[in-house]
Amino acid sequence: MRIDILTLFCDMCNSVLSESIIGRARQSGKVEINTHDIRDFTLDKHRRVDDKPYGGGMGMVMQAEPIYACFNSLYNEIGTRPHLIYMTPQGKTLTQERVKELARLDNIAILCGHYEGIDERVIEELQPEEISVGDYVLTGGELPALIVADSVSRMLPGVLSDDECFEEESHYNSLLEYPQYTHPAEWNGREVPSVLLSGHHANVEKWRREQSLMRTLERRPDMLKTADLTENDKKFLDSLKSL
Repeated sequence: MRIDILTLFCDMCNSVLSESIIGRARQSGKVEINTHDIRDFTLDKHRRVDDKPYGGGMGMVMQAEPIYACFNSLYNEIGTRPHLIYMTPQGKTLTQERVKELARLDNIAILCGHYEGIDERVIEELQPEEISVGDYVLTGGELPALIVADSVSRMLPGVLSDDECFEEESHYNSLLEYPQYTHPAEWNGREVPSVLLSGHHANVEKWRREQSLMRTLERRPDMLKTADLTENDKKFLDSLKSL
């Protein structure tokens, strides 16, 4: 998969994407992630890409032409139109299900807005998918773009050591993840649940499943509507609700 980020802050994005699991995946060729400086496509001698909003108001608005030229340059480089995502608090909230869908694409381009946003006309022209990472506002689209790039990349074959690394995580199957423990077995008077020390794999799996169901019911009961529940899962949840 190839991911391209259209941004005013390439160094910011590259510094994050060069670290840890995603950094190693890039080095080994399991995912290609590139950044493109929108300023390189402005005709302004001072490399300005923004101007005051028509109608007045606070802040500055990113101009349409540099964004449009940057995207077209990428389009021509790849030879096919990448799926374009615009990070905006007005978009649909990113979900794990959408992440899995995006991971099946060959090319994704992520547009980072800044200041007060971007000229509406380039949105109308390019028709990007608009995605939000939550109901709050940041200073720019770079952090949200990094979230998308990271969450999608780790779904790709070979990026994580084993598919189970993400298949049992929170949200992957519409359930929150079970509690995790490591050494030592006792810390500050708190002990690891004995079932995890038993070596009985079936009992461990049963405990983990029940803990996931319990946590989801307590913290995110809305997720249970889309979870793939077995009859045993439903009986266990019913027993919890009756307490």
